[in-house]
Amino acid sequence: MKLTFIGFSVIFFLSSAWAGTFVETFSDRDINEWQEIILFDFKVKPGSWQIIDRELHWINTDQLLNFLTIGDDRWADYVIEFDVKPLEKHGPGNIGIAARMQETIGLASIIADWAFPDPEQGLKAICFGGDFHGKKFEIFGSEPIDSLLELGVWATMKLQANKEDFTFWVNGKQVLEARDPAFQFSRGGVGLILTNYTARFDNIVITGKGVPNKGELPIEPQTKLATIWGSLKEF
Repeated sequence: MKLTFIGFSVIFFLSSAWAGTFVETFSDRDINEWQEIILFDFKVKPGSWQIIDRELHWINTDQLLNFLTIGDDRWADYVIEFDVKPLEKHGPGNIGIAARMQETIGLASIIADWAFPDPEQGLKAICFGGDFHGKKFEIFGSEPIDSLLELGVWATMKLQANKEDFTFWVNGKQVLEARDPAFQFSRGGVGLILTNYTARFDNIVITGKGVPNKGELPIEPQTKLATIWGSLKEF
């Protein structure tokens, strides 16, 4: 019995260290695994998400940061990449990626003209972290950008979380490098972020340590599908 227990422990340890690839294309219309998190746990306006044409159709007319997250604290260093098409903008807002999420605590990397957390900065790519049900956040990196994502056009967003370093790309162009110097956020799940937009999301690919193998991308080429595999870093 003791040997069996040790064997299972070794298998669990190795499986959490191995790199896997998690793919979500919403083809099965099942989003029950995804969890909603709202900044400060307070929703001003109703929003909704549903699967339309095998894509996640998300409406958020709220000015608060909203997340849809998935994963757990076995996920460590990874790359998350997805396609997004903004359809309508309802006011100052953002679209982005959450990383190292453990319940309500984690990091956000966003493209925004949203006033929080720095109302004077204007258009920006920004990475910040904290407890999203709390009121204290730390900014890890911020850079001005020329424009927001174009309405009605598919774009690709990508974030690499490698130990304390984070690199953020939009349409293959690096827009931000950030660092968590105290390495406060070392592991956890990932998420999509939306504020004051209606948008479509598809072809989510997460590759890295502790990530389970699940799903696959469509075999037939699609114009919105990014060239993902060649750009993913091997762990």
